[in-house]
Amino acid sequence: MDKLRAYLNEHSNEELHPSEIAKLLKDLDEKSFEEALHSIPKDLIADVALELPDRYFEDIIEKFTPKEIAKSLSEMESDDQTDFIQELEEVDEEIAQEVFEQLDKEDQQDILQLKKYEEDEAGAYMQVEMYAAKQDQKVQDIIKEFSRLKREDELDNINYLFVTDEDGYLRYGVGLDDLIIFDFEKTLKENISSNPEKFKPIIGHDHDDIKEIVTKFQEYDLNSMPIVDEYGKLLGRITSDDIYDIISEHATDQMYSLAGVNDDAEEDDDIIKAGKSRAIWLAINLATAIAASLVIGMFEETLQSLVALAVLMPIVASMGGNAGTQSLTVVVRQLALGDIAKNDAYRTIKKEVLLSLGNGVIFAIVIGMIAWIWFDTPMLGVVIALSMVINLLSAGFFGSMVPLLLKRLNIDPAIGSTVILTTVTDIVGFFSFLGLATLILL
Repeated sequence: MDKLRAYLNEHSNEELHPSEIAKLLKDLDEKSFEEALHSIPKDLIADVALELPDRYFEDIIEKFTPKEIAKSLSEMESDDQTDFIQELEEVDEEIAQEVFEQLDKEDQQDILQLKKYEEDEAGAYMQVEMYAAKQDQKVQDIIKEFSRLKREDELDNINYLFVTDEDGYLRYGVGLDDLIIFDFEKTLKENISSNPEKFKPIIGHDHDDIKEIVTKFQEYDLNSMPIVDEYGKLLGRITSDDIYDIISEHATDQMYSLAGVNDDAEEDDDIIKAGKSRAIWLAINLATAIAASLVIGMFEETLQSLVALAVLMPIVASMGGNAGTQSLTVVVRQLALGDIAKNDAYRTIKKEVLLSLGNGVIFAIVIGMIAWIWFDTPMLGVVIALSMVINLLSAGFFGSMVPLLLKRLNIDPAIGSTVILTTVTDIVGFFSFLGLATLILL
């Protein structure tokens, strides 16, 4: 509490940053948290609420009136306003409606416009607040307008000028570094006419998949991107800070999916909801574990004859599982980053198989020597060595093939890949090890 109080006292309201306040709030206990909320400037409440994990959202809403929340919300950009209202609707639809009605008509229209888009569409992430100049305006007039709006704090995160015609259709994009070297006495169109291709903007359409927009930002190193409708009319923009949030959310979703848990459920304080989410994947894992046990049961007589097999058996399965997870993680991440092209599956699988084969041979020699010396049975070393090569080879193949196949079927590669891979490596590992032992040692 002292750190938060010191931060608030040492900075003016204009210098306070919601993410810093959120970081300090997370360190407080429940009692201090409630007390601290009322020390935060009310115009920052909505911003701070969005910066905090979802489990804090309801606590913040309960401490302020709809009028206070609406006043804070009016200070935010349209995309953040929409995110806030949608999250508030999930908590309490009545309060969300009250807050919405307290906003001015322009903010209401912006929120309704953005809510029309699906969650994975670019339009859902755009800001409608932006500065666009007409192509027939003189540069000196634009510079003056820029200066006025900046002084009045009406512009934020501006480094790229969108240029439209009289009807609002996007024609060009001009960086501010280019704008300041234009002839101020001429219009934008006259300055641009000498090299129009240079000022052709990288655009996104409002119904584009947001993943395509993220890829464009990464490929062209953009700070902002104009969003247009199907006819080319300028609707809004997406900025790099929104893209960073999307990348972070996607990375989190992947990690949760690989572990078989649900992001939304884990952020919720409801233990039953989180437990159900985890239980589904645990139930699937139980079924696959039973399948692996049935394979072991096929070689019951072999295990009774050679107890050493039971000692060494987990090594084969463990090494296969770890090798497969390495391949799986690399391929899923490369798919997410767009580093694997549609027709690049063969190269990816070949690389992972060769890596797994190389490691398989190395560790087969190591574990073969250990088993030989440990149990004083040379052929036992041969059995586990061969099994190690087979299992690591299959781990590399399926670790790369499974996510590629899921991607081809338009299924998120992070979902279910781990369970499928674990099942394959366990079954192949146990079957190859016990099968070879039956053939060679008995």
